[in-house]
Amino acid sequence: MAPLRTMIARANSRVYSFANRHPAVGPLVFVSSILYFFIQITVAWVWSPPYSVVTNAISDLGNSACGPYRGAYVCSSRHWLMNVGFVGLGLIMAVGSWLIFQEFTEHSPRQRLFAKAGFSLMAAAGVGTVLVGVFPENTVHAMHLLGAGLAIGLGNIAILALGVSLPLPEGLRKSMIVMSVISLSALVLFTANRDMGIGPGSMERIAAYPETFWLIRFGLYMTKSHRTRAVPAT
Repeated sequence: MAPLRTMIARANSRVYSFANRHPAVGPLVFVSSILYFFIQITVAWVWSPPYSVVTNAISDLGNSACGPYRGAYVCSSRHWLMNVGFVGLGLIMAVGSWLIFQEFTEHSPRQRLFAKAGFSLMAAAGVGTVLVGVFPENTVHAMHLLGAGLAIGLGNIAILALGVSLPLPEGLRKSMIVMSVISLSALVLFTANRDMGIGPGSMERIAAYPETFWLIRFGLYMTKSHRTRAVPAT
């Protein structure tokens, strides 16, 4: 156990040093999650019959077989790209969280604790997202569901915890709290097969997409914060 703790402490020390030398990297990693949406468009573009964001699940894009699935015909010729996108997004969530957390280590003990919990949950959500890509919905379904639950559930709990605890602009804090509550509610409805008349694909996107939008927005906020601190006082 002691050698493991030593290895973790050394890794954290190196990450802290790297984040201090290159503070723009963590936020840039978060912002790069915008590629996830472009990958979805690229994969959905070649579907026949046309892919529907209302009725099709996001995971249908990564389904590696052609044929009936959940009462609909699914055939994603670029499924490999979508699954690479899932794995890439998961790595973005995990690596970006580890780097950005270093910027909150000098805050009060309470804020540091909540930051550690929030960014750790976001990193765990990233691991879940990797599982979604490694285990497409038509393969090991239990692992796929576990990954999706971790990705959306833990990710939004992380955003809620960070929004409640961190010293952020009021508008950003409130949007994080409201967004995470709506997303978690949508996740419960989606899991219960209640789409409220808007379609299962729409309900899933209400649960999942705000998390990725937050990654982009928070990355941009941190980038702007760095630039503001870099401007010398006059």
